[in-house]
Amino acid sequence: MVLSIWLIAVHALMLANPKLVQDFLKKFPRNHQLGQILLGIGLFWFWLLIAPSGMGKLSSLAMDLGEFNNAKKLLQLAVPVSLVLVCISVRDFLAVRALGLLGLMVAAPLLEAAVFKDPSSRLLVPIFAYALLTISMFFVGKPYIFRDIITWVTADQKRWTLLSVAGISYGVVTLICAITFWRGY
Repeated sequence: MVLSIWLIAVHALMLANPKLVQDFLKKFPRNHQLGQILLGIGLFWFWLLIAPSGMGKLSSLAMDLGEFNNAKKLLQLAVPVSLVLVCISVRDFLAVRALGLLGLMVAAPLLEAAVFKDPSSRLLVPIFAYALLTISMFFVGKPYIFRDIITWVTADQKRWTLLSVAGISYGVVTLICAITFWRGY
């Protein structure tokens, strides 16, 4: 239900105030401060997944890494160090790379909430999650693609409107399924 409300809200904002959103999206790739904030959020989220034991509720969020559990201590140190080093040294498209990291982190709870559960209409959520995973990997590895997508979408008002309406429609369908079939999940 959160996904559907988010989709509806974001795409409704895109329809209601296209100039503001387009200007923000065009400036977003080079917004270093926002990139640092998003990177901090993404790496903190990752750090919670490898948090040391004995930290109460924080430790309950930690996940099993299987064969790589022995690397947790190293990762617990490497994550904060990498945050500082990346914020200092990466100037180009940090915001897009950080957005990609957040997209990768967000996909896991979405998949956990819906994969292999009845009814099959829950596939609306994994479809979105896998699309998010795919585009997020491109944003991390080839962040200029974000700029190219934004340039293409904002070049034609019909494209912008079509994308906005498609996002709202997907959100509405997901919301209807959440209320009627999934009992509010």
